[in-house]
Amino acid sequence: MATQSEGNPTDEATPEVQAAEELTVEQKLEEDLAKEKDKHLRLFAEFENYKKRTSKERIELFRTANQEVLQALLPVLDDFDRAMAQISKSEDEVLLKGVELIHEKLKSILVSKGLEEVEIKSGDAFDADFAEAITQIPAPSDDLKGKIVDVIEKGYKLGDKIIRFPKVILGQ
Repeated sequence: MATQSEGNPTDEATPEVQAAEELTVEQKLEEDLAKEKDKHLRLFAEFENYKKRTSKERIELFRTANQEVLQALLPVLDDFDRAMAQISKSEDEVLLKGVELIHEKLKSILVSKGLEEVEIKSGDAFDADFAEAITQIPAPSDDLKGKIVDVIEKGYKLGDKIIRFPKVILGQ
């Protein structure tokens, strides 16, 4: 029995050591779990940021996808404006009404696609960020010096981006 009693103390010490090892194993598992949770949260946040970024890029792409087509149609719109000015001088009201209808239909379609006219008129202060100066002429009056005297070509923007700057004449 002495051999059994000698075995018992070592058996009793072993469970205590095993309990200490189990705590360390539990702690290691908890640490691993915490690391994996942190890794998962970071990956999830990164994925959410990716989704937001691609969604924003997609919206911007859709918003400006028509830019080339709209820019190609701007000379047609200018021709309509010039035609309207000339036809309005004639006395043919039926022709004027027909061209007006087509002109308004084209404008409404372009506006529905996001095209907006850059609001600028004679007498406004010149800002190179919003207009392109073609030439300078002597100002017809003192209050037009350094300001816009005439708008030669309308400018347009698509959303917040100017796709064609208005062409203006400045007074000096």
